[in-house]
Amino acid sequence: MSASSARRLAATVLAAGAIVSAAALPAMAQDRDGDRRQRPGVEISAVQADSPGPENRSNRSLNREWIEITNNHRQAVNLKGWTLRDRDGNRYRFDHVRLAGRATVRVHTGVGRDTRADLYMDRRHYMWDNRADTATLRNDRGRVVDTESWGRGGHHRG
Repeated sequence: MSASSARRLAATVLAAGAIVSAAALPAMAQDRDGDRRQRPGVEISAVQADSPGPENRSNRSLNREWIEITNNHRQAVNLKGWTLRDRDGNRYRFDHVRLAGRATVRVHTGVGRDTRADLYMDRRHYMWDNRADTATLRNDRGRVVDTESWGRGGHHRG
C-alpha cells in the first residue's frame, strides 16, 4: 500500500468516525433530556408522620405532622384540585395554591393560616400513621404524581 493510499484510508476512517460521533451526540443529548423529563416535576419531598412530643391531638401536635411538596420545575404549578391521600382514603384537597418554581410547601395536618410556605388541612385528628402509611399526591385529573411510603418493609418512593 502506497503512502498516499494509506493517507486516504486514514482520512476516510477519521471522516467516518466524525460522522458517527456527530450522529451519536444528538442521540445522547436527547437521552439526557428524556431522563430530565422523567424526573418528577412535583414530588413529595419529605414526610414527618410521627409528630414529635406527646400525641395529645393538640393543634400544636397536629401541626408537627406534615408532608412537604416540592416543585422541581422552573415555572410555577397551580395545585388547585390536586389531592393528598393516606392509605385509609383520608384526603386533603388543594385550593387556589400556586407553588412557585423550585419551591416547597409544607402541608400540616392541624388548623392554621395558609401561607406560601405552609398549608393547613384544618383537621382535628391525625392523618398519617406513624408506623406505616402511604402518601399519594394526585393532580387535578386524578393521575398519581408521586407516592411516598414508610414503615413495614422500609421507606420507599413510588
